[in-house]
Amino acid sequence: MKTKSLIATSLALVSLASSPSSRADVVTDWNHIMLAALVTANLSPIVADRAAAIVQTSVYDAVNGIQPRYAPYHVAPGALPGASVRAAVVEAAYEALVKLFPMQKPAFDVQWAASLAAITDDGEFEDSESIARGLAWGQSVADAIVAWRSMDGFTPPPPPFLGGTAVGQWRPTPPPFLPGAGPQFAYMTPWAMTSPAQFHPAGPPALTNDAYAADFNEVKLMGSIGSAARTADQTLFARFWASDSPVGFWDRAAVAVGAARHTTLSENARLLALLNIAMADANIACWEAKYTYVFWRPITAIRLADTDGNPATDLDVTWTPLLITPAFPEYPGGHSTASGVAAAILAAYYGDDTAFPLESPGMPGVVRYYS
Repeated sequence: MKTKSLIATSLALVSLASSPSSRADVVTDWNHIMLAALVTANLSPIVADRAAAIVQTSVYDAVNGIQPRYAPYHVAPGALPGASVRAAVVEAAYEALVKLFPMQKPAFDVQWAASLAAITDDGEFEDSESIARGLAWGQSVADAIVAWRSMDGFTPPPPPFLGGTAVGQWRPTPPPFLPGAGPQFAYMTPWAMTSPAQFHPAGPPALTNDAYAADFNEVKLMGSIGSAARTADQTLFARFWASDSPVGFWDRAAVAVGAARHTTLSENARLLALLNIAMADANIACWEAKYTYVFWRPITAIRLADTDGNPATDLDVTWTPLLITPAFPEYPGGHSTASGVAAAILAAYYGDDTAFPLESPGMPGVVRYYS
């Protein structure tokens, strides 16, 4: 039986009470393993967020099936009595990851064995029958989640999307001139939304109005690869946020805040499920809008500014952005959409005055602090 009362929308949250446990647990351990796997797989942010949602919902329903404290997301509780919740987490995460990234199975096998060894050696009594029941339950949950999302519209990939050549329309951009990425996300089955268009935004500014000209000129000045107006910190900020997917940033932030708040295994499983489901739905909503408006990218707009009908914009046929332009329409922004919902979830859980660090594997040693 499937229920979506876990989240009515990406932002419908119920606050959790604090608890006494402060040590790392298998939920956060396997979230770390998952994030490393996403980096190894070198996925685009939207594909990484989908994979993370599959893993974290598998973990959540596995936990909740043994410790039924909340509504299930997709798989109703059904574990045998006495099943080890920690073994169920390990197996659910492992099975989901192996199905998503079969080439990384040897690494997952080593991590699976290490996790089970830690369960049996840490002094908490979980006998072989308890662990076996937990493993069986975790596998059944992951199998159900992966099978369900295999029909969400992610595959098969649609024909290449090449946009259009009309003024204001997106078209492949230099240097690689790739087709539009992920057009199927515009109509993919949501995780919690009623439809991809549930939160459909108003369109971008008309090319001939003042708001468009203001945005155009700000991006032209500040976003150029050799901009003298941009500070060193602004350059670092841009490169930092481009160096990882939103799931990487926000899952690490959630785990860090949870550790400081001494959240339990069950609470960690629920928070990470909510967070990743919401980001996955944010991507679907964003891509629905992107492929509705099909708005051109700054590199195209600036190099073709003499065609936009706006006297306040001037073309520069050599203009090049600081960061390589991603291969999909401009509006609305993908990182900002996913990060906006993630920040809202953490604020709803922990309050909007919570400080937390953000790090990126793409920029080792760089830590930025937010609240």
